Amino acid sequence: MTEKTAITPATHTTPPAAFSHGVRKGNILQVAGQVGFLPAVGGQAPTVAGPTLREQTLQTLANVKAVLEEGGASWDDVMMIRVYLTDTAHFPEMNEIYNAYFEEQGLKEAPAARTTVYVGLPAGLLIEIDALAVLS
Repeated sequence: MTEKTAITPATHTTPPAAFSHGVRKGNILQVAGQVGFLPAVGGQAPTVAGPTLREQTLQTLANVKAVLEEGGASWDDVMMIRVYLTDTAHFPEMNEIYNAYFEEQGLKEAPAARTTVYVGLPAGLLIEIDALAVLS
């Protein structure tokens, strides 16, 4: 049986509870929900990338990418992305940012995706993204 390996990039803080930023088992990598925190600074609390949806979305995507890379994956390995927004009014802007980001990344094929509104994020956070990757 294949071992399960926790993934925590150097840019991420240690999770505050018994969970991992990502877990790889065999060729499957699940990236836990990531938010728009700037790279970790030792001894400091996590800092939100900024107050805007654009700032937080781009940082959140960078954080997902960091977990993917630490686990040996890339965006092209991602089969499913789940996006959680705190406001339905953010759908158009998030879609614009998302499309531009993946165009810049040179994504070969778009993964399946789901976006939903979730109001339970900590204060100041506007977006959370998780991803499921299958490595070949």
